[in-house]
Amino acid sequence: MTIQQWAKDLAQIVNPNNIKINESLKKYTMTKLGGNADVFVLPETEDEAAQIVKYAYNHNVPILMLGNGSNMVVRDGGVRGIVVSFTKLDEIRVEGNRLYAQSGALIKEVSRIAATNSLTGFEFACGIPGSVGGAMAMNAGAYGGEIKDIIIDCTVLTKEGERIVLSKDDLELGYRKSIIAQKGYFVLSSNFQLAEGNQQEIDEKIADLTFKRESKQPLEYPSAGSVFKRPPGYFAGKLIQDSGLQGKGVGDAEVSTKHAGFIINKGNATATDYIQTIQMVQRVVKEKFGVDLELEVKIVGEERTQ
Repeated sequence: MTIQQWAKDLAQIVNPNNIKINESLKKYTMTKLGGNADVFVLPETEDEAAQIVKYAYNHNVPILMLGNGSNMVVRDGGVRGIVVSFTKLDEIRVEGNRLYAQSGALIKEVSRIAATNSLTGFEFACGIPGSVGGAMAMNAGAYGGEIKDIIIDCTVLTKEGERIVLSKDDLELGYRKSIIAQKGYFVLSSNFQLAEGNQQEIDEKIADLTFKRESKQPLEYPSAGSVFKRPPGYFAGKLIQDSGLQGKGVGDAEVSTKHAGFIINKGNATATDYIQTIQMVQRVVKEKFGVDLELEVKIVGEERTQ
């Protein structure tokens, strides 16, 4: 089957205006890097999402979920098959002390809505740039809080396009991991358990966390956020800083001088520059401290061919 046939078939499922052929993924990633997707599609309903996943499975077409593109590096050669984004699935609903959010909702927007409803428990996520789906897949966390602290359950699509509901225990949430990532599930929505809080205390906590983030992270540049997981007994940023790597890099990719755990795109970096900078950091830290830095970001796609 051809790319054009995939697009034609998908147009029977979703609005044709939500299908793009040979679409650049730079505009959909926080690093502003990456090649093109063969077919890029934006479902508007959960039923459409399920049908797309079923289509890919039944026709043996590779499929990649691209959330808010905050924790992903797309190689310069782009992605073969179908890239699907759930960004139009962004409903957020407060029901008493519970909060419902679809996969495409931004996690920081969910945190904001929880706060405006005087609900506490979601403040830690006020600066996390990803979507609910991505946050669920990696058990996102910051400043002492994690998704696993507040999740009730999560509705996902299997690779076959079947819906299942996973309880907190089913999700097997650990440090930057979950059954969602292990099984390749696609998140549709999640339910969170929060608590009534004091509005002033909630607002003060968010203000404090926002200040810490803005003062310590290089938010003025495109980046994938924290590149590496925290090694047992260490802090990745401290190891990189102590290795003298801040300001070093390949091409226009550079280890941030503001926060060594971030690699920034100074403007004209390629994905190859970014990945080679990652590899340089891993190599030097291993040589100096004997520590293997494990990636927190996901690298996808193909190398560019000449």
